[in-house]
Amino acid sequence: MSEDEPDGAAVRLPPPLVYLAAVVVGGILHLLVLPLPLALPLGLRITLAVVTAGLGLALGGSAIGYFRRTGQDPKPWKSTPEIVSSGAFRLTRNPMYVGMALLQTAIALGWGNGWILLLVPVSMVVVYATAIRHEEAYLERKFGETYLAYKRSVRRWI
Repeated sequence: MSEDEPDGAAVRLPPPLVYLAAVVVGGILHLLVLPLPLALPLGLRITLAVVTAGLGLALGGSAIGYFRRTGQDPKPWKSTPEIVSSGAFRLTRNPMYVGMALLQTAIALGWGNGWILLLVPVSMVVVYATAIRHEEAYLERKFGETYLAYKRSVRRWI
């Protein structure tokens, strides 16, 4: 990286807003356009929602905790002083985003809203386009082969 370049990824849209927008859009579609209920018994839906939310919170929360313990800011547009490859980052290069996708899934299950569930992959594509590709380009420029080796050894999502 040159000294003229900003030390941070060119992320302009906070990824949590993408997942939140998908939940809102899914709710509006369900209520005002065409209901798309999930055909699962209520007890099963709630159980799956609780388990999925727990996994999402555990994955995302552990990643945020690890960032804080290593002195990093979880905001993707901030400087990254080192590659984090321990904890949840051994399972996925984007545990916070996977955690948010799991939370969106949990909300869809809990509310029985098929639109919100169908929008999970859309959210992930938007997060890739608006955040991940910028983060990866930044990390490749800043850390070179160290980051490329990490990319080869750990999947983007799961």
